[in-house]
Amino acid sequence: MADDGTRQDIHPSDWNFRFRSGRLCLDFIATMGDRDHLGFDRWRNARDLARWYVEARLLAREVAVSAGELDAARRLREALYRLVADALARKAPDESDLALVNAAAEKPPLVPTLTSIGRPSTWSSAAPHEAVLATVARDAIDLLSGSALARVRKCADAHCSVLFVDNSRPGRRRWCAMNGCGNKVKKAAYRRRQKT
Repeated sequence: MADDGTRQDIHPSDWNFRFRSGRLCLDFIATMGDRDHLGFDRWRNARDLARWYVEARLLAREVAVSAGELDAARRLREALYRLVADALARKAPDESDLALVNAAAEKPPLVPTLTSIGRPSTWSSAAPHEAVLATVARDAIDLLSGSALARVRKCADAHCSVLFVDNSRPGRRRWCAMNGCGNKVKKAAYRRRQKT
């Protein structure tokens, strides 16, 4: 489902991409907002996906993305979401989701390119869209098959569906970002207490 960005029930800042998860594949999943209530797609069109590639620091500049490539990215995103959700619920994964992720991971990923000593590398590919999806799928395979999966949490804000890796020492982090959802929930609780 595509949104045109004019929905009145969605705050304008909620259309911004979320990079709070600590993992590329979880940031990719976070492009669908408030899954449990409003369910809006931050990739409203192919240009939004191209912009996400840049904001995620996977590509240095926007590339042309076709409607078919947008659809493929959305299918991968939803398969990844279901796989992570099933893993957290200790359910067996859906075979078609596994096949889709594995097929994406088989493609050549983004390749790091050294442009200067002492500076961050850039990423490149002759097929940037396929390479981004391959890179995301490989990150998801690493997450879902490794020990970091035990640290994946869902943000405690009822209207946030961001999944994140809890790297805190005690492992009790509740919010995708304390300065975002954490503050919002704490302020709402404070206002409720003031009314009573």
